[in-house]
Amino acid sequence: MWRRLIYHPEVNYALRQTLVLCLPVAIGLLFGHLQQGLLFSLVPACCNIAGLDTPHKRFFKRLTIGGCLFAGCSLAVQLLLARDIPLPLILTCLALLLGVTAEISALHGRLLPASLIASIFTLSLAGNMPIWQPLLLYALGTLWYGLFNWWWFWMWREQPLRESLSLLYRQLADYCEAKYSLLTQHTDPNTALPPLLNRQQKVVDLISQCYQQLHMLAANQHNDYKRLLRAFQVGLDLQEHISVSLHQPEEVQKLVERSHAEAVIRWNAQTVAARLRVLADDILYHRYPSRFTMEKQIGALDKIAHQHPDNPVGQFCAWHFSRIAKVLRGQRPLYPRNLMADKERRLPLFPALKSYLSLKSPALRNAARLSVMLSIASLMGVALHLPKPYWILMTVLLVTQNGYGATRVRIFHRAAGTLAGLVIAAIALHFHTPQGLALSGMLIITLGSYLIIRRNYGWATVGFTVTAVYTLQILTLNGEQFIVARFIDTIIGCLIAFGGMLWLWPQWQSGQLRQNAQAALEADQEAIRLILSPDPQAPKLAYLRMRVNQAHNTLFNTLNQAMQEPGFNSRYLEDMKLWVTHSQFIVEHINAMTTLAREHEMLTPNLAQQYLESCEIGLQRCQQRLEYDEAGSSGETNIMESPDALSHGPLSTMEQHLQRILGHLNTMHTISSVAWRQRPRHRI
Repeated sequence: MWRRLIYHPEVNYALRQTLVLCLPVAIGLLFGHLQQGLLFSLVPACCNIAGLDTPHKRFFKRLTIGGCLFAGCSLAVQLLLARDIPLPLILTCLALLLGVTAEISALHGRLLPASLIASIFTLSLAGNMPIWQPLLLYALGTLWYGLFNWWWFWMWREQPLRESLSLLYRQLADYCEAKYSLLTQHTDPNTALPPLLNRQQKVVDLISQCYQQLHMLAANQHNDYKRLLRAFQVGLDLQEHISVSLHQPEEVQKLVERSHAEAVIRWNAQTVAARLRVLADDILYHRYPSRFTMEKQIGALDKIAHQHPDNPVGQFCAWHFSRIAKVLRGQRPLYPRNLMADKERRLPLFPALKSYLSLKSPALRNAARLSVMLSIASLMGVALHLPKPYWILMTVLLVTQNGYGATRVRIFHRAAGTLAGLVIAAIALHFHTPQGLALSGMLIITLGSYLIIRRNYGWATVGFTVTAVYTLQILTLNGEQFIVARFIDTIIGCLIAFGGMLWLWPQWQSGQLRQNAQAALEADQEAIRLILSPDPQAPKLAYLRMRVNQAHNTLFNTLNQAMQEPGFNSRYLEDMKLWVTHSQFIVEHINAMTTLAREHEMLTPNLAQQYLESCEIGLQRCQQRLEYDEAGSSGETNIMESPDALSHGPLSTMEQHLQRILGHLNTMHTISSVAWRQRPRHRI
């Protein structure tokens, strides 16, 4: 019970965040410096936003950079305010200067909002203490935060990677169960595929997250991670076999009508899913896996395959489930991979600065957007006669996310949570609770808020708002006076952030559809070239297969976000949704062909060359249709070779997958010819 509690992801995270915040307060209370302890607890908020608690092989280097930026921004704000430099100009310069961090890497980019938050906290401190005290506060606060998190990750070594792997196995279980519980519903892709695509998206997202963690931790250089590296490779094998697709709904229907195949296949899928959930718990709670076998389930599938030799569905399911069973039984990957191939993309400072100075740079646009929003928030503070509009500024930064849809959701949660929290705090303040009891309540509320923040940001905001009001009450003894003003400030900040995402150089995802579709087609092309090459090497093939999955996943995420954005052609997006569905079929066929190529089920050199030429022609036609606006003429002919011209006699399994890829490419070309004429040109 204790092991399940302490290793649970939500509990472990909540304990870490609560202790790093509340221990300085407890020490301050013990030594009679409660106000300093409460101020000291502000620094972890900046460190959390900056991602300084992310386990990394350069952990202390990032910590030093973060602390220097926080202290430097605090010093700059104090010195410039002392010289009567307008606050909008100060924040604009800081945002534009620090925006280059996003060009270095995504992780470095989180230093921009964190440093701006440190500058905003300094507004409330400037004039109330000597100039050196905020600098010392940020330096010591960052040092405390880093040392505590280093100790915590040393005590619970491997835990971040274990959490990601556990989630990956759970998502694979859900995906396997959902995929094979809808056998007779696969005749209509429009209804059957979207739920599966969402599950596949979550699986690939978690695989990408594990790749990033492996690189950031340099896990291949530590013996402690060997077991987890093996578990990750097993997960990649499972994803490869679970996500393959035969895509012959008519043959599935025939087999289901002639036998009890549906029940047997579902039995196998549920057995695999149950085992994956057990393994997910074993990984998370540091347990060794128990023995496993599914000989009866595989035997039933083999029997159906032998009884219906003319139906490919039985052989397909029997073979892939037997490989899944082999992996689950042995807990070893089927072949070695180069897990460090997918490295974090990081630019040195001067190349990043050169890229940042381009008007097309997304990092520059984001920094400019933030600078304008913060300037407007500062001017609103002047209009409302607020000498230090730190709450409006802080709200703008906390609700601004990377994209319109995410920002809109965060704004709703922030506004609703703040309102509810202020109402609760106003009622609680009337009871004049003793300080000791109030601090104990704040501790419990903080722990509860961190327990739910990953799942429900709105409810967590309720708790954080209550603790913020009580912190102001302890520091100034007039917390009730802040309640109405803080809610008005929150609403103003949310409106500014929403307007900024809508009108200030918006990064509409519909504008990224063409670029991401091209990237997906290029990844498909590279993978098919290697599969049909004379010597497809397993490590490189595995890397390209994951690139195909990740490229399609990026496209799928872009489409989902684009469909939530305002003012776009809904017919165009619906057509692109169908295009992405056929792209997913190609990904699943590439997954299956990767397995066949690794098992040396190859075509003759001449036939492989013919299929490669046909696939490249199909891919190039789709790329050209995405690139150029002109629609094809009604008499446009298909220059790809027909299936009958490529092969004579019965088709091998590899040829069946290639034939279906050619069919999907033809359909995608037709769809894009229609969709591209009605796309929102003014947004792209």
